[in-house]
Amino acid sequence: MDLFQNPDENLLPQDGTLLDFGCIYSVQESQRLFDELLASANWKNDEVTLFGKKHITARKTAWYGTKDFAYTYSNSTRFAEPFTGELLSIKDKVEDHLKESFNSCLLNLYHDGNEGMGYHADDEKDLVRHGSIASLSFGATRKFVFKHNTEPLKKELILHPGQLILMKDEIQDFWKHALPKSKKVKAPRINLTFRNIRTN
Repeated sequence: MDLFQNPDENLLPQDGTLLDFGCIYSVQESQRLFDELLASANWKNDEVTLFGKKHITARKTAWYGTKDFAYTYSNSTRFAEPFTGELLSIKDKVEDHLKESFNSCLLNLYHDGNEGMGYHADDEKDLVRHGSIASLSFGATRKFVFKHNTEPLKKELILHPGQLILMKDEIQDFWKHALPKSKKVKAPRINLTFRNIRTN
């Protein structure tokens, strides 16, 4: 993989913006940060409601913010914990690369390829509409897929440790994204999604 992507190249043909900034951390630093986050983040199993029934996910999440923001998704509400020093350091680096700022971060822990995420859009009412969402990967390399809602369009990315991508503009209105399951993936992955919760 080219570690130095062209961050100005929109990877989508229409209806939103997807940018790839390549790996902003070395392999060694990515592993160190993965180990640190795995040990220190306040991981919790998610509760999701499907067809009126609550299910506990194998995937774990942790939710941090500059304030104790409430964030509701999958009919479950979480309240943000204060950013740790390590997360603030990562946040600063991401913001420096993107020249944007974020007030919250949702972490996802996938223990292996048996855990994934189905097609969805990050379009919850708590989020700034058409705002930027930065996604940073640590741990196992995984496939990440985008599918247009109405057109026969699809985009696949292979996300490596330390790789940073950015979703913005109307992408959440027209595209859904997923992390497909894979029996070939035996190692865990941590994904950080920096985003902005509405403050008014």
